[in-house]
Amino acid sequence: MKPQTTTAMSNSKTEVTQLLNQLDVASNREKLYPLVYDNLHVIANKIFSNERNNHTLQPTLLVNEAYMNLVDQENLSWNSRTHFYVVGAKAIRRILVHHARTKNAQKRGGGMVNVSLDEGLTVAENQEEAILDIHEGLEKLAEVSPRQAQVVEMKFFGGLKMQEIAEELNVSIKTIEVDWKVAKAWLRKFMKTEV
Repeated sequence: MKPQTTTAMSNSKTEVTQLLNQLDVASNREKLYPLVYDNLHVIANKIFSNERNNHTLQPTLLVNEAYMNLVDQENLSWNSRTHFYVVGAKAIRRILVHHARTKNAQKRGGGMVNVSLDEGLTVAENQEEAILDIHEGLEKLAEVSPRQAQVVEMKFFGGLKMQEIAEELNVSIKTIEVDWKVAKAWLRKFMKTEV
């Protein structure tokens, strides 16, 4: 597959933003889906990369459900393609947390779980507990540092690059890198597992 040129990527980003702001036209939803699907699927695949094969929630289902949640938003003005993925990160997180709660009625089982925020979830047998731990950790982190919690959510659940996160939050890349490093350390301490 031939890599896209900078102009082609810029045109694609502009097209996504235009379509997002005209979702009331049914044909625009159909045009938007292939433009954002690959990105959403890459995010879902990272999350499920080390998951057991018989997991009941598959990447494609996660992508489809997240997409439907995103385009069904009413009274939401999309600022940009990045804004779409920021809201997408929240949708993916909500779906995963809901699924984990459904599958795992008891909170925090006995075993420790290894989670890697850099490479997606690296979980042995119990991803549901890991998702709930990350969610709970992010909720607590948001009380201490809302921006750091947003950075983790955008990067881990949304797959955004540091530059995109910096632009969305109107801060420097250096600030985002520091937030990411501090947030991972905070979550590691909170979860008492390797993050």
